[in-house]
Amino acid sequence: MESIIARAQSNKQRIVLPESLEERTIKAADMAQRDGLADIILIGNRDEILALADKLGLEHIKDCTIIDPATSEKTEEYAQLLAKLREKKGMTIEKARQQVLDPLYFGCLIIKSGDADGQISGALSTTGDTLRPALQIIKCAPGISCVSGAMLMITDKPEYGENGILVVGDVAVTPMPDASQLAQIAVCTAQTAKSVAGFADPRVAMLSFSTKGSAKHEVVDKVVEATRLAKELAPDLKVDGELQADAALVPSVGEKKAPGSDIAGHANVLVFPCLEVGNIGYKLVQRLAGADAIGPILQGIARPVNDLSRGCSVDDIYKMVAITACQAMDAK
Repeated sequence: MESIIARAQSNKQRIVLPESLEERTIKAADMAQRDGLADIILIGNRDEILALADKLGLEHIKDCTIIDPATSEKTEEYAQLLAKLREKKGMTIEKARQQVLDPLYFGCLIIKSGDADGQISGALSTTGDTLRPALQIIKCAPGISCVSGAMLMITDKPEYGENGILVVGDVAVTPMPDASQLAQIAVCTAQTAKSVAGFADPRVAMLSFSTKGSAKHEVVDKVVEATRLAKELAPDLKVDGELQADAALVPSVGEKKAPGSDIAGHANVLVFPCLEVGNIGYKLVQRLAGADAIGPILQGIARPVNDLSRGCSVDDIYKMVAITACQAMDAK
């Protein structure tokens, strides 16, 4: 996290926090603004936000940009943009003028207009409420049609991954990806490894219960096809599969089970075959091995929009500001 924070501070991005009257969020905003982590944009009534900041003894909220959709000179412009973007879905200008007052929609419209670089919500909102405006307004990145979630796993086992750090996905969004979606998840997770974890050389293992044909099943076939498609989608990507987890991580096992593979035994990015496996797997490593799990980090959206757990801490939000800022640098 220290290196992630340092990268964010070195090239400050404009990060929107639309849940500005939520206590943990405004405390994290104050810390982020104080530490030069990002230029924070808060959505809401200025007087109410500053009153809450004063009540909580926060000294740096006054230095944040505060935008009230009810009074902003840009509100009509954003409403017109929303109506145009959603015209084929039946959005009228009258509906858009109402929708734009929603802070989560307003924040995404700020990003779409080029006036901000990323957004974080979820301390109050559901994942659906966070993703809906992002997908309607910002949309997926070029060549990507599915959103996924990556997790940074920080372990005390330096012999694995990148000095004990692994980036894994999907752990949060797409329950049963097909081969094309799995390939996209691989490409996006490798990109997260570069932009957030700072991996200079992401090495992606497409995981399965089989290694190089040791078992036959249609779910194995899906992983094999996804590996082929990932190479087509990103020809420079270092990716191999299908690999079992031990073959992906342990050099001696990788050499035995997948001789000649540049990835086997040296992977630092793991792509799970489905969300069920990914979510269970990272939680087991977190609880049984004591690994730090940071995320999920949403990926696949053209500009970063991240989702928080409603049980998040102030520190969780602060870290996500740094992560979102690093993603934003890479998305430009």
